[in-house]
Amino acid sequence: SRQRGREGWHPSRGGVGGVLFFFFSSGRRHTSLRRDWSSDVCSSDLAIAILRRLFQHRRLERNSGECVEEPCPQCFALHLPRLKYFLRANLPIHLVLPAFPAKSPSRRKTLGPLPDKAEELALQHLEKIGDDIQELHNPGARITICSDGHVFSDLVCVSDKQVTEYGAEIAQLIADMNAQHLDTFQMANLYDRIDYEEMRSLLVRQYAQSVEDIQLRAERFAHARSMFNGIHRFLSEEQADIQPERSRTQVRKHCHGKAYEVIRRSDAWSQLLSECFPMALRLSIHPPHPHSEKIGMLLGRATNAWLTPWHGAAVQTADGWMLVKREEAEERGAQVVYCDGRPMYLEMT
Repeated sequence: SRQRGREGWHPSRGGVGGVLFFFFSSGRRHTSLRRDWSSDVCSSDLAIAILRRLFQHRRLERNSGECVEEPCPQCFALHLPRLKYFLRANLPIHLVLPAFPAKSPSRRKTLGPLPDKAEELALQHLEKIGDDIQELHNPGARITICSDGHVFSDLVCVSDKQVTEYGAEIAQLIADMNAQHLDTFQMANLYDRIDYEEMRSLLVRQYAQSVEDIQLRAERFAHARSMFNGIHRFLSEEQADIQPERSRTQVRKHCHGKAYEVIRRSDAWSQLLSECFPMALRLSIHPPHPHSEKIGMLLGRATNAWLTPWHGAAVQTADGWMLVKREEAEERGAQVVYCDGRPMYLEMT
């Protein structure tokens, strides 16, 4: 069985049929601000002003046209009803972001299996986005990081144990930051008393489309094809790194079906989240079309629009921090910096 979640979540002590129940809670600590829009919470101007703040960090697919420089009315239209819900209720604006699954096993890209400076900077970036929203809307924002690591760990050569350890350190980083706008959610918060393999089976059975439907969508729509190509490329790169005995052609062929399954499960996870958090604004770490129901979000400065903290490393340069692939930084002379015996970031020398 499954339980439709309400907006906002807190696990109860018990569950039924392996599924936990969630209940609404909106309590947060608020602070006084330079500007108070509370008398104008129903204003479209306020909603658009908040979206403009978010769009400053927007990650878009290629060929997004003039919307890259100046969002058009359609860019705003899909998100305004959800945003106004929170403004009219004078509640923290809730945003959900499927992200921070686990560190890539490719050491050409990453420094190790656990969070490092790349994740720390990304979390600080998200907290700053919450601060920016709070400047306009006094109750602020709540950004729920919905880790999808256990959703497809078996497809990307990462163990469930590694996903759990990575997630625990992400939660600790958030606590150490004393973050006011960030919290976390994962499958284990929803499904109770079953292992991760069974959780994945339930997710797919209850929410996933068929592989054939995913393939047809990629054939018919350019944005879906772009998504498939990006994920296929990522999987192929990483499998080539950890299985060097295979030719690139063999690796790409092996990852072709895996890429469709990653998308299938990712879509299923997204559908589950839409039921758990029906009013939340939807964020994505993938670069979507500018008129998508999801807002693609950059998590800091990066060398390309697809790079994420868990597929790269942070390098400190004269111009500040940049997210790069480890190999690329080291080829330019960067050196690994260790903290308490762990590799944390790269530094240009």
